[in-house]
Amino acid sequence: MDMLNWHGFLAGLAAFAIIGLFHPVVIKMEYHLGRKSWWMLFIPGVISLLLSFFLGTLGSILTGCLAFSLFWSTLEMFYQHNRVKRGRARMNPGRKDEYK
Repeated sequence: MDMLNWHGFLAGLAAFAIIGLFHPVVIKMEYHLGRKSWWMLFIPGVISLLLSFFLGTLGSILTGCLAFSLFWSTLEMFYQHNRVKRGRARMNPGRKDEYK
């Protein structure tokens, strides 16, 4: 018991950081680029998922977490668009036509 296993702690910390990072990223992307930028999250998610199959244990866990966070953020892009459309989030005044 002289060695602690830090993999679980690091994976949890990384998951927390990754999820926390993508929340404002989705908001900013929807505001500046619109929902049509969903592919900018989805394609890196697919790449991360494929990469996770070829890495070691901790690397695989972290890239898998990144991949599914990107997939969830892709969905959140559409949810954020609907929140803006309903007036629950800030609208970019330069893109008002997109919300009709």
